[in-house]
Amino acid sequence: MDNVRHLTPHDPADPHGQEHLDAERAVLGGCMNLPKEIPAARGIITRVDFSQPAHELIWDAVTALYDRGEPTTPLAVSLELDKRGALQRAGGTVYISQIADYVTDPAYYATAVRERADLRAEADLGRRIVQQATAPDAVPGRAVTFIDDYLARQRERSAGRSGDPADALLAELLDAAALDGMPALEPLVGDLLHLDSLARIIGPSGHMKSFVTIDLAAHVGTGTRWHGHHVRQGTVVYLVAEGARGIRKRVRAWEQHHGMKMDNVLFLPRPVQARGPEWDTFIEAMRRLEPAMIVIDTQARVSVGVEENSNTELGIVIERIEDLRRATGACVLVIHHTGHIGEHGRGASAAKGALQSELHVSKKGDNARNIIVTMKVGKQKDDEEGRDIQFGLRVVTLDGEYKPDGRPVTSVVLEPLDHADRGPAPGTAAHLAQQLDKAGVPSHYGRDRLRSECVRLGIAARTDLLAEVARIRKHNTNRNGTSHLSPDLTQPSNTQPDPIPGTGTDKTPAQTCPGQVEDSSGQAASGPVPPVPTPRWGQVDGQPDPSSPLCTVCEQPLTGYRLDRGYDTHLACDPTTGSHPNGPTDNAPAPEED
Repeated sequence: MDNVRHLTPHDPADPHGQEHLDAERAVLGGCMNLPKEIPAARGIITRVDFSQPAHELIWDAVTALYDRGEPTTPLAVSLELDKRGALQRAGGTVYISQIADYVTDPAYYATAVRERADLRAEADLGRRIVQQATAPDAVPGRAVTFIDDYLARQRERSAGRSGDPADALLAELLDAAALDGMPALEPLVGDLLHLDSLARIIGPSGHMKSFVTIDLAAHVGTGTRWHGHHVRQGTVVYLVAEGARGIRKRVRAWEQHHGMKMDNVLFLPRPVQARGPEWDTFIEAMRRLEPAMIVIDTQARVSVGVEENSNTELGIVIERIEDLRRATGACVLVIHHTGHIGEHGRGASAAKGALQSELHVSKKGDNARNIIVTMKVGKQKDDEEGRDIQFGLRVVTLDGEYKPDGRPVTSVVLEPLDHADRGPAPGTAAHLAQQLDKAGVPSHYGRDRLRSECVRLGIAARTDLLAEVARIRKHNTNRNGTSHLSPDLTQPSNTQPDPIPGTGTDKTPAQTCPGQVEDSSGQAASGPVPPVPTPRWGQVDGQPDPSSPLCTVCEQPLTGYRLDRGYDTHLACDPTTGSHPNGPTDNAPAPEED
């Protein structure tokens, strides 16, 4: 040990002593002048972190006055020290006045004081180890005791304790003025969901809860408005603890309908038990990822074996989910079923008290054409509950995907029924359809003709979207009841029809009667005049009207009762009757259960 320099009590353990003393004075002066900052400083340092005994005495006086609700002015501190018989040991009234000249942020300088205190503790540990190892009666391993003591003190400090847990708890108390320093709730989706909160979506089985949740997750991941509500973009983690095999189809339908990838949404397709050891691993993984939203689908699947009617057992599950929220600062959104009767979440009521928000989802209808999904706010802890939101369903046929029997693979997406919505997002199929409508492009145009029109109009459009755009426009035309009559059939009866194109003459249908040769006088032949058939929708003189909407499958004009009743396919092309299925019909099956 000849190469070890022995430390003496006169060796300076802190080479930046003067600067550190200024930091200590800044903490004390800041607390005197800004007493509302005392809780913040207390959360960082304790009295033993001051290097000077005088500063420890002043700190004790300042915090005692604060705890009693009395002023912490220099005069009040001097009187408190004098009452304790420690005024002279603390430097006297002159030194107290000098410290009061430091009008600073005490929490900022408390960090510097804490760092220097840690360095002194480490230097002291090293000095004691060297002295023990170089003593005449040194014994190997005896220095371990010093290390254990040091580590125990550091653990206490990391936990915010100074050796007295009561002091640490008292330091966390806030007065009414200090509440202004607490961060407010940060919205994630309008006034519905917030960061660093626990929320829940409940509803009967099969009532579209998962579809609503996927739609929420997709809009948060892509940063697009959710049916008129502002969205803060962030990463979403979706724990698919139930129905993992169906999630891909729902995601692809959403992407195809909106014309964009579902970015920043990650899926874990298996359950993680909240009361199992893997939950801690899940919490740590989420802490590193820092998502804005974590979806747990469903509560029952991550709490297998828990008696959900027991407040005690369910309370443990909720506390474990709260651990996830505290570690990540995310909005943790749990999907849960309601009971057979009523609109309350199934099981014990312990969960609802911990919720910031609870949303109730229900549906009415029996197929995709008439289902209405309603989402209402069942609870908002700090905001008004707001109005209900209603959605319709759109059946989406996934491009290039077919079942073993040749039928197309379909899923559904939500469409708002609220006319106050801000409109489709740019780049989506719905937005492209809106642009073409405004440009006056006929609604019956198919994919190829729409491609030419987009080039002519300078509208940027992806080719893979145009088929969906054509379906959207034709569906909207039928649904809105727009007349499919040709211009000739909507003219007054005394209006002369346009000439027949392609004949090289100016003859009209009225100039040539049945059986008349082309170059005759144009008068009807003798005998009774055959009755003129009444034209039907989509027909002109019994022939298909070229301006009539086209079948979405064979792209031939629609005529007759199929057009009258709003169908967008011929009978032979109907997915339920024909051999060329494509797209939704009146007989579209009800969407799968969530």
